[in-house]
Amino acid sequence: MKKWLISLMAFVLVFTSISVVLADNGNGKGHGKDKLELGVDVLLNEQKDLIDGKNVGLITNPTGVDQELNSIVDTLHNDPDTNLTALYGPEHGVRGDAQAGDYVEFYIDEKTGLPVYSLYGQTRKPTPEMLEDIDVLLFDIQDVGTRFYTYIYTMAYAMEAAQENDIEFIVLDRPNPISGTKVEGPVLEEEYKSFVGNYEIPLRHGMTVGELAHLFNEEFEIGADLTVVEMNGWKRNMYYEDTGLEFVLPSPNMPTNDTALVYPGAALIEGTNVSEARGTTKPFQLIGAPFIDADELATHLNEQNIPGVTFRAASFTPMFSKHAGDLSHGVEIHVTHKQSFAPVKTGLHIVKAIHDLYPEDFQFRAENSAGISFFDNLIGNDWVREAIENGQSVGEIEAQWQDDLDEFMDVREEYLLY
Repeated sequence: MKKWLISLMAFVLVFTSISVVLADNGNGKGHGKDKLELGVDVLLNEQKDLIDGKNVGLITNPTGVDQELNSIVDTLHNDPDTNLTALYGPEHGVRGDAQAGDYVEFYIDEKTGLPVYSLYGQTRKPTPEMLEDIDVLLFDIQDVGTRFYTYIYTMAYAMEAAQENDIEFIVLDRPNPISGTKVEGPVLEEEYKSFVGNYEIPLRHGMTVGELAHLFNEEFEIGADLTVVEMNGWKRNMYYEDTGLEFVLPSPNMPTNDTALVYPGAALIEGTNVSEARGTTKPFQLIGAPFIDADELATHLNEQNIPGVTFRAASFTPMFSKHAGDLSHGVEIHVTHKQSFAPVKTGLHIVKAIHDLYPEDFQFRAENSAGISFFDNLIGNDWVREAIENGQSVGEIEAQWQDDLDEFMDVREEYLLY
């Protein structure tokens, strides 16, 4: 073989190897300067002085792991320089073994011997007794980028308690799994505040927990002594699969990052008598009820030409929750292009379609004693439900929330860290 051909082949081999290394680094898998580091890794590797020698209270759940999937609970408990004093669990508990809505009583963690306090149910804000001898509260939980996911309010209530008891508050930042560039949906109206929406932010907020902590602290005047340990290498346009990180389910019905992607819109079904497929292997990706014609619904939704998504007729039997044990028919949501996929728009199309096609069977959840339907709590107002009932299009509904969304975008800009 001629020398020039051998040289060319050698050059191609070296160039390919370099390209693979650079690609790995860009995906957070290599060791370049752009490698993604979670807030917990930055804390342990670079900012340990924030907690050394202090009594630490830790608010976490199974997602509180470093990039090697080591639990922050075990890491801090075994660290001779850190005095981990107490654990605090959000909805679903520190170990993630409680279903939605289940209250977890006080108990002693078997592995560490530490007291575990529940911040869901009867006590959502840590009491002074829970914070006795605590110098700093540490928050490390993976959020999913949606207003009605309760962990961000556990964080906010704990920030209030920290401020009231002169305790430092540290947030270890984590990625927004559905990207930090997309913002969608109506801004919550104050009279519809609840534990599934406690601040005036849109359904899909496009922020990290650290960014939200700053926004809550300043815009809603919590006034905590707040420190956010930022990530290294996270880019706003990243979806979770772009980070190179393993996905640890944040709650029992959030098994994959695909679930998180559809959740901001698909979870609106929780405000109706239609199943969001809790009790199946694909919660929120499957939607259905015994009274639905699966082929009819799938055909109708596909005819709407909703960007980035297609619908497949599907049937399933939930093992618990709505329609438990009953064969239900509906659709599976297949995201075909995540960059153009708009989950809130899609969710409204689904709700409207079922409302329009099955008016004799479809129902919004009944109003509570205050006259508010759970659907209104989720969407953050009552006018969207009324618009659906009055036959308005999804486009008309979106146009009505745009001014408030634009105002939020201006405020949001001040708190972006990446």
